[in-house]
Amino acid sequence: MSAPQFANDPAQLGVNPTSDDAERVPAPLESEIRRIYERSPLYAQRFPLHEEPLRWGCYEEIPRLTKREIVERGHQSFFADYSEIERGLEESRFEYESTSGTTSGPMTVIMEDGWWDEQTARAYEASPILRQFVGKAYRKCILAPVGCSSNLCPYEDHPFPHRYLNGTHYLNLTSDPFVFREAEWDRIVVELQAVKPDVIEGEPIYLSLLAREVSKRGVTVPSVKAVILTYGKASLQHSRRIAEVFPAPQVDLYGSTEAGYLFVGDAFADNSQVIDANAFVELVPYRGLDEVFQIIVTTRGREAMPLLRYHTGDIVQRFPQGYRLLGREGGLHFRADGSLVSPTDIDQVLPEDFKCWHYSLVQAKADRWDFHYVADHTAPDSVTAAIAQVLGDGARVVPFRRRHIPPAASGKFALLKPLA
Repeated sequence: MSAPQFANDPAQLGVNPTSDDAERVPAPLESEIRRIYERSPLYAQRFPLHEEPLRWGCYEEIPRLTKREIVERGHQSFFADYSEIERGLEESRFEYESTSGTTSGPMTVIMEDGWWDEQTARAYEASPILRQFVGKAYRKCILAPVGCSSNLCPYEDHPFPHRYLNGTHYLNLTSDPFVFREAEWDRIVVELQAVKPDVIEGEPIYLSLLAREVSKRGVTVPSVKAVILTYGKASLQHSRRIAEVFPAPQVDLYGSTEAGYLFVGDAFADNSQVIDANAFVELVPYRGLDEVFQIIVTTRGREAMPLLRYHTGDIVQRFPQGYRLLGREGGLHFRADGSLVSPTDIDQVLPEDFKCWHYSLVQAKADRWDFHYVADHTAPDSVTAAIAQVLGDGARVVPFRRRHIPPAASGKFALLKPLA
């Protein structure tokens, strides 16, 4: 059978187009698969692996791993002797985190000490914008959901500067920035000024609202050299509001707590690349759409809970210069003719004279969509007309200007919410 497609650099994957044995899985990928089988008994239970050289036909038979399966089996199924993990947690050789996710229950993730920092450094090295900070002392502020990723975010109400750890300062103590009180924003803005960060990282909605609050208070933070948009899907509206207050290059950094960082690129440049040292990313054609794929991830170098052919639930589109992260499968809409509408398509039709801090387009019925937005001014009729046109199928769009757009039960925000 023909080899599946991968988003990785072919040289990093180890593909040799002149090989006499095109059916053979490249050595770097096969070595990682066998290491994963050695580390986690889960995989041999699901699909025994033979000792002969691995071919693509056998690779395709390895079942894809899903978030639901991890939740249902439990994280302990990854380990032959879980008492060793418990001792490692007590001795701080291992760490754990529970992701909010979109599955039926929270997913517990075990990771070896230092793994998050190492794969983050590899992500920075893969970005021309972030590479300047690798191996150097720099200051970073994070504004994101409290249960954001790995062990990064503190859970206790530590006073400033006790939330400044190893060059990183954690600005917020609770989630949902729409309900932060003025006193809380006062504290956040003062701490931001005090730290003078080189990098600001955060969930795009949080950073958009931070830009609003910084602007309202008439202050500036000229130290910022880069803005990292991560944890959630950014819109052009978020990006522009952030850039008005923090005029620094923006980086789109995509990943998850369980898989680590997978793609990095310049924000809204459609040039995201796989972080080859972190994972192998398989591309599965999606619904017959041109250059649109599901991604299936095999992590590299993980000791605890390595992932093999992991179905993340995210969709990417390939461009000549790289990839665009379209979002989660459940956050995409399909017209009656099967063509795709993504959050990017909505972004691109919003009129230039419309500015908002956040929006969410929610399908209420088959032909009705509610456009919830947070803005300083009421949206002109041209906004809903443009959205209706891109949705097609006679869609009717009803606008609602809001002070607060609540997150989902998981604590995350969505730009596009089609009917299930």
